[in-house]
Amino acid sequence: MAYVVTRLCVDCVSTECVGACPTDCFYKPADPAAGMPNMLYINPDECISCAACESACPWKAIFEESAVPAVAADDTAWNKYCSTNAAAFVKAEYENKTNPTEEEVEANKVKWGMA
Repeated sequence: MAYVVTRLCVDCVSTECVGACPTDCFYKPADPAAGMPNMLYINPDECISCAACESACPWKAIFEESAVPAVAADDTAWNKYCSTNAAAFVKAEYENKTNPTEEEVEANKVKWGMA
C-alpha cells in the first residue's frame, strides 16, 4: 500500500522525505499556479511502501494510504493524480531547509483540522 502526502504539506514543502525516499517517487506541480495545492505528492505507482518518508517528514504530513485521516481523504486522490497526469508534475528534489518547531507542526495540524 502506497504512502500519501496530505494537506499538512501545503505551503510547507520540506523535502526531508524526498531525501529519504529510495525510489524518488516524490513530485511537485510543474506549474504551481495550475490549481493544484502547493505541496509534494507521492506517485503511488512508484512507491514501494518502505515508510522511510513517513518518519522523515518534519510536518508529519505523510500517512500510509489506509491511515489517512478522514479530513484529508481528498489528498489520496491528489497523489493518485500524480501517476495519471505525469505532465503536470516534475520530480521533487531534496533541498536543505530549516525544520519546523513542534509548535509550528501542531499549529499546522490545527489549521487543517488534524489535531
